[in-house]
Amino acid sequence: MSTETSRYAADFDALREQAVALRREGLSLRQIRDRLKIFNNDLLHRLVKGEPPPAWTKRPNAKDDLRAKARELRLQGLTYDQIQLELGCSKSSISLWVRDLPKVDKRTPEEQGREAGRKRWEHERPRREAARQERKRTAYGEIGTMTERELFLVGVGLYWAEGSKSKPYARREAVIFVNSDPDMIALYLAWLDVLGIERDRLRFRVMIHESADVAAAEQYWADLVEVDVATLGKTTLKKHNPKTVRKNVGEDYRGCLTVTVSRGADLYQRIEGWWSGMVVEAKRLTA
Repeated sequence: MSTETSRYAADFDALREQAVALRREGLSLRQIRDRLKIFNNDLLHRLVKGEPPPAWTKRPNAKDDLRAKARELRLQGLTYDQIQLELGCSKSSISLWVRDLPKVDKRTPEEQGREAGRKRWEHERPRREAARQERKRTAYGEIGTMTERELFLVGVGLYWAEGSKSKPYARREAVIFVNSDPDMIALYLAWLDVLGIERDRLRFRVMIHESADVAAAEQYWADLVEVDVATLGKTTLKKHNPKTVRKNVGEDYRGCLTVTVSRGADLYQRIEGWWSGMVVEAKRLTA
C-alpha cells in the first residue's frame, strides 16, 4: 500500500462525507477529484459509491429518442408488433419502456363497438324494464270490468285470427282453435261459455314435438281446461327435422292445445257472419 493510499484510508469516513456532499451538489468525479486532491480512481469511486451521478454528466443515450417515440405510440393505442414495425427496435426493449403505461385494447373496432353496446344496454335495460312494467300496469287498469258483449266481440276477432276457417276450395265449416298460449286458451273457453256452448261438446288434443316431455304437456293442458287427462284425444307428435334449429325447447315448452267444438257447423257459420258484421261496422266508423 502506497503512502498516499494509507493516508487516505486513515481518514476514509471524513473524505467520504465530503465526497458525497459534493456529489449531491452536482459535481462530477473530475471536479470532486480536483476539489479533494484525490487522484486514485479506485478510491474516488469508493468514496461516492451509491450516489448517482448528476444528470448533466450523463452521455446522451441513442435509445432515449426511441424510448420517447415508443411511449408516444403506445399511448396512441399501438401494439408491441406495430411499434416494432414503426421503430425497428426489439419487443423486449419496447416492453421495458412502456410497461408502466395502460394496456392496449387488441380487439377490432367491431368487437369494441359490440362491447360498448353491451355495456350501454346493461345500464339501459333496468330503466327500460321498469318503464315497460309501468306501461303494462297502466294498460291493465285501463281495461276495467269487461262486459259479456265486449268479450263476445273480442272472441269473434280472436277466433277469426287464430281459429280454422273454411276455404272456397275446401269447405270445412268446423270450429277448431289451436294455440300454445294458455291465456289465449282460457279467453277462448270463456268466450264459448258466453255463447252457451256446453263443455261436453268440446274435444281437446295436444300437438307437440316428439322430443318433448309429452306426458307432462298432456297433464298441463288437462289441468288448465279442467278435464281428466284420459279424456284427451290422441296426441299429435311433430317429427324432428335435423336441418332446423328448434327454439321452442325447455321446461316451458308444452306444445299446443287443439280445441274442437263438436257439431260446430252452425256455430262456424254464425262466427263468419259476426266477423263480416264487425268489418262493416269498423268501416262505417272510419268512413
